[in-house]
Amino acid sequence: MRNLFGGGAGSSRGSDAGKTPRHSSGWKELQKHLKSQESLRVLDIGPTSSANINYITSLGHSIYMANLVEESAKPEWLTPGEAGEEPKFDTERFFETNLNFSGRQFDVVILWDTADFLPESLVEPIFEKIYEVMASGGLMLAFFHTSNDPGTTFNRYHLTDTEVVEMQKAGSYPVLRSYSNRNIEALLKKFSGYRFFLAKDNLREVIVTR
Repeated sequence: MRNLFGGGAGSSRGSDAGKTPRHSSGWKELQKHLKSQESLRVLDIGPTSSANINYITSLGHSIYMANLVEESAKPEWLTPGEAGEEPKFDTERFFETNLNFSGRQFDVVILWDTADFLPESLVEPIFEKIYEVMASGGLMLAFFHTSNDPGTTFNRYHLTDTEVVEMQKAGSYPVLRSYSNRNIEALLKKFSGYRFFLAKDNLREVIVTR
């Protein structure tokens, strides 16, 4: 499966240059959980980061990664529409290729701001798939933009052993949408609970319980 692998060292694309530290209350909460549990399965949905792989495995957990934004931007997923219609995104084939976890269940999911950069037809199905593959009582940390400012960059997020995550530009993908609390709650309607964290920038953080 492309963009999906288990524990062990790996390499991120790009150097350490251009990293911007950002305080994350959501990461602070999730980190407590990771440090208090053993042998969790973690799904990191975002550009590959060797820092994330090394940090999660150092805590005794396994990590799997899926870079959905980069994959979804490839023209291979578009199928011709009917006469006069726009090409359609082949959601079913995309999911089978990029989100087929062979029956694995995940205790923790880190979604970053992936949903903000995906084609509209993928957004709701992504949350349905995450719900399906998460273990009962599992936790998800998700980021959402509150503004679709055209200057917003698509970033790789690096975890640290502090309350900070490091942001690093990872490609020239346009932000496609922003979210209000109500928008986010609609996407999370199947989950048992969620908690919002306030931030000074245009990112809203949410800890979600399966």
